[in-house]
Amino acid sequence: MTRTHLDPPDLPDWSSLFSQVVVTEGSCLRIVAVSGQVGVDAQQRICGNGSLEAQLDGAFRNLEVALSAANCSAADLVKITIYVVGYTPEKAMPIQEAVRRHLGDPPLPACSLVGVQALARPEFQVEVEAFAITEGAGS
Repeated sequence: MTRTHLDPPDLPDWSSLFSQVVVTEGSCLRIVAVSGQVGVDAQQRICGNGSLEAQLDGAFRNLEVALSAANCSAADLVKITIYVVGYTPEKAMPIQEAVRRHLGDPPLPACSLVGVQALARPEFQVEVEAFAITEGAGS
C-alpha cells in the first residue's frame, strides 16, 4: 500500500498544518481523503461577498480542484461532511442547492451535515470534507 500527500497549487497553502489530499492506494482500490475545504481562493481570501452561498460555492470549487489533483471527480465521491457555523434549518436550502450545483443529480454520495460553533477562522461559515474511492492500479 502506498500513501501520497498532495497540496495542489490552486488551493490555499496550509501545508504547515495538514495535507490537502491524501491518496492511499492498494492493489484494488484508491482511497482519496480530502481535507475540509473552505470558501477561500488560493491566497486565502474569502470568496465573493462572504455570504454562505459564496462560501459554499468556493468550498465546493476547492473540493473539485482537490479531487482533480488526485485524478478523481465528484462521481468518485462516497462521503462528504459539511460543517456549518450556527446551523439553522433556513441554511438547509442553500446547502442543498450548492450540493446539486456541484455534485449533480442523484445518486449523491453519503452526507453528514454538522452544525458547529466555529471553524478555524471567524470568517469561515462552511467547510466541506470528502472521501472518494476509485479502482487501484492493480484492478
